[in-house]
Amino acid sequence: MSAAPNSSALRIALVGNPNCGKTALFNRLTGSRQKVANYAGVTVERKEGFFTSPAGRTVRILDLPGAYSLHSASLDEAITREVCMGQRADEPRPDLLVSVVDATNLRLHLRFVLELRRLGLPMVVVLNMSDSAARRGILIDREALSQALGVPVVQTVAVKRDGAAALVGLFDETLPPALPAQPLDSVSELDTHAEVKRLLDAAVTMPARTARIDDAVDRVVLHPVFGLVILAVLLFFMFQAVFSWAEPMMDGIEGGVHWLGEVVGAMMPDGMLKSLLVDGMIAGLGSVIVFLPQILILFLFILTLEESGYLPRAAFLLDRLMMGAGLSGRSFIPLLSSFACAIPGIMATRTIQDPRDRLTTILVAPLMTCSARLPVYALLIGAFIPERTVAGLFNLQGLVLFALYVAGIVSALVVAYVLKWFRRDRTDHPLLMELPSYRVPNPRDIAIGLWERARIFLSRVGKVILTLTVLLWFLATFPSPPDGATQPAIDYSFAGMIGRALEYVFAPIGFNWQICIALVPGLAAREVAVGALATVYALSGSDEVVSVQLAPMIAAQWSLATALSLLAWYVFAPQCISTLAVIKRETNSWKVMAVSAAYLTGLAYFASFVTYRVALAFS
Repeated sequence: MSAAPNSSALRIALVGNPNCGKTALFNRLTGSRQKVANYAGVTVERKEGFFTSPAGRTVRILDLPGAYSLHSASLDEAITREVCMGQRADEPRPDLLVSVVDATNLRLHLRFVLELRRLGLPMVVVLNMSDSAARRGILIDREALSQALGVPVVQTVAVKRDGAAALVGLFDETLPPALPAQPLDSVSELDTHAEVKRLLDAAVTMPARTARIDDAVDRVVLHPVFGLVILAVLLFFMFQAVFSWAEPMMDGIEGGVHWLGEVVGAMMPDGMLKSLLVDGMIAGLGSVIVFLPQILILFLFILTLEESGYLPRAAFLLDRLMMGAGLSGRSFIPLLSSFACAIPGIMATRTIQDPRDRLTTILVAPLMTCSARLPVYALLIGAFIPERTVAGLFNLQGLVLFALYVAGIVSALVVAYVLKWFRRDRTDHPLLMELPSYRVPNPRDIAIGLWERARIFLSRVGKVILTLTVLLWFLATFPSPPDGATQPAIDYSFAGMIGRALEYVFAPIGFNWQICIALVPGLAAREVAVGALATVYALSGSDEVVSVQLAPMIAAQWSLATALSLLAWYVFAPQCISTLAVIKRETNSWKVMAVSAAYLTGLAYFASFVTYRVALAFS
């Protein structure tokens, strides 16, 4: 049931540490009745929505940026502090603070609860993810915790349909009384630590066996030598699996696409419509969808490592290495997120306190190998790298893919190191973080994460890629060739003209005009380049060419030097237009966006040039 905004609505602010499930709770309460904008003068998002309580009360809910403290160290924390203290002219002070905490990690989250309590506002503490805490054997006495804190405490599971019922029931009750306000600096860090320990002793029972297991495992995985070896082995195994495990599923998809192309082609008479469906849609979309199994296998590993509690430990392990390059361990999570897509990775830099570290992380995030590059890598590796076993154990194609990911990571560290020398302040910022308990990943959560990733990928295929493929088909079909033309029709089309013009620029790095055409729509989404190549070759005069034959087609027509050059290009490839827009929004600077696009283009061209010339010399 929707509610219209009005000045008498109860104003509630959801506050909590990052990754506490606060936004999931916001979405559960407001559904589609929400809007997103930016706070005045900054790039931090402002999310608000409206909710109607069971008794008909209108509730205005504000989802404040995640924060670890009210001592403003980052942009997000500054906004949260200002709103909670009523210091922003564009946002009235909330009537009620809803402090959302992760029930599985109360030692960290209760520190922020104590800070919020000192503000003197009515407050409710929400134990989110209470089902996960119960599965791990963590026993929380809600009444004892409420009595010790002096504020109401409720349990929620934001991802479940009725998981917020206990909180919703409070909206129709009288607001809880506020405790006396205190100056934020009136309590020392030592006193806060002691108060958190008192609360845990009074209300929380941790399974002793879990703590012993955590300590035993950490002695190995956090070892300065063995820990890095384990991390490298995990990453290596992950990229081996991307090729080895996905092959049967990819073969099935390829067979289905090939069958569909033949059936549609046989049923329709020659003409524009048949060309659009077979050469445009089926050839373009089919060549991209075939890589879905590899993307899902990659995310299966990432989600499993995240759910197990290992990823924060990986950040801890890499902190010293990243500090040497001018970053900190806090940059690890945004950079890791960039393996999925640079956009959420760049947005995740808001939690980095130091402005210089944040800017450096934003500039190097596009160098992480995002999932959109995977179809390009897989196509070229499958076409030019033989499927053979190395040392009787390793898949050669997986080794090459691993090397490409490592190249992106090393490049990011080198660029960050170079940027460090342009700063006046070169001091390091050590990483302080709470390590969660190890846990067995929930298959349901993994399945939901994979389904969400598949939905996003297929949505891009169905919207962005389909649109661009149809547009490319139009450009590659019109205008029609003149009378007496001897070349394929695409040579006389708009796309052919564009490709031939760009070929003068990219010929020194071995790119032909077909590749040049594919680079243009690839600016909208990198994986579109694969569909674009399939469409271009399907319209180049070979009627039998459909998406599943793209790999052998380019293997026959391209040199190995050209393929290696294109792989090098995509290691540094200029980010998609959406990424550029996010860089502009997060930095509020056209200059930073232009610098990012320029240096990535320059790196890509230089790397491709060197790769192409070296490959020619040894061929």
